Parts: sequence; C-alpha cells; structure tokens
Amino acid sequence: MAEWLIYLTLGAFAGVLAGMLGVGGGLVIVPVLAWVFLGLDFDAGVIMHLAVGTSLATIVFTSISSVRAHHRRGAVQWVAVWQLLPGIVFGVFLGALLAEQLPTPALRTVFGIFELLVAAQMAFSLLPEAHRALPGRVGMGAAGTVIGGVSAIVGIGGGTLTVPFLLWCGVAMRQAVATSAACGLPIAVAGAVAFVWTGSGNTALPPQAVGYVYLPALLGVAVSSILFAPAGAWLAHSLPITVLKRFFAVFLALLGGKMLLG
Repeated sequence: MAEWLIYLTLGAFAGVLAGMLGVGGGLVIVPVLAWVFLGLDFDAGVIMHLAVGTSLATIVFTSISSVRAHHRRGAVQWVAVWQLLPGIVFGVFLGALLAEQLPTPALRTVFGIFELLVAAQMAFSLLPEAHRALPGRVGMGAAGTVIGGVSAIVGIGGGTLTVPFLLWCGVAMRQAVATSAACGLPIAVAGAVAFVWTGSGNTALPPQAVGYVYLPALLGVAVSSILFAPAGAWLAHSLPITVLKRFFAVFLALLGGKMLLG
C-alpha cells in the first residue's frame, strides 16, 4: 500500500510540474523511482534502467493531453516535428542501446550531471537567442538524433533540449514549447518500446516488469499525473512562475547532487 501511495504522490507532483512549469516529470520521476526500487530490494544492476524506462512509459500518457492542447491552439510547428522525427526515433533506440551497456553507477552519474545542468539553466534562465533559421532535413535529423539519444538515456521527454534548439533557430517561445511537447510523445513511445526491448530476457528483473518498464509504477504515476496536470496549469496563472522556477531549480540541484553521491 505504501508503495502505491508513493507512485500516486509522485505522479501528482509530476503532473503539477508539467502543467505549471511546462517541464516533463522525468527529472523527478527517475530519481524517486530509483530510490523506491532500491527500497524494494530490486537487483542493483537494473534499478536505474527500470527507473528510466518506466519514466519514459509514463510520459506517453502525460504528453497526449499536452499535445492536444497545444494543437488546438495552433501553436505546433508540425513541419519541424516531422523533420525531427526520424532522427528522434533513431536517437532514442541508440540511446536505449547505450543505456543498456552502462552499469547502474555510470547511468546514475550521467543522470545526476544532466540534472545539475538543467537546474543551472532553469535558475539563471539560460536560453539561447536566435542565431539562424531551422536547418534542412540533414541538420534537423542530426538535431533529432541528439535530442532522442540524450532523452532516452536520462528518461525525459526532451523539452529541456528541444526548446533551446528551436529558440536558437528563431522559433518563438510559444511555438517552441508547443513543438517540443509534440516531439515528446514520439520520444516517450519510442523510448518505452526500446526499453521494453532491451530489457526483455533480463533475469534480474522483478516479476511485474515488462522489460525495463515496471507496471505498478507506470500505472500509479500515469493515472495521478494526468489527473493533476490541470491543477498545475491553474497554478501557472496564479503564482509567480519565475520564483517557482528558481525554487524548482534548487530542488533539481539537490536531486542531481544526491544521484551523484549515490
């Protein structure tokens, strides 16, 4: 029962964050799931892989409503999404294969460093200015590969990478956020499939895991995050977002530091 309560609370927190700050929950979901799985005495060699794979699977459900909302407002640049898509899918599977080869301590270190970088970016609003137009298909494919690969390794929807890239290419913030949300869905779907595939046959996995996706955690986090995302959207219009982002940056820095320290 306590395990389910943690999953539901984590999903609610992730949903509020997604609605309030426009960030995916993976940066919080991965470390919390890793600690829960450690407490459940799962095999140490699969804990981080399970946390990352399960995080990507939850993002499938939370991103659907976000994509629909942005599409209804006409903010998604679908041409950019389709150009990024092949690279994203390729990068996600490449990232999943690389993650499979990394031992848990190395994967934990990569996640911790990435989380500290995101915390710094959020705390100091380090967003690039426009320096060029969107590249051609080859350039977009390369960008998609990097975004998909990194997102798969750390278990996120890619917004912390996609939005800065689009801003650098001269896309307005509103369209960049919406287009990033649309890219998050294929990242999550491909990531979930890739981690199910790479984890299949691993005898160290717990009974209720399908590859590197732990079904009880997926169900609990996904249900509550979907329910609580509207509350986050309401808070976004009621609270000082700049201050909230800085507080969240401190929280991410603490999580990242904890991951690095093991």
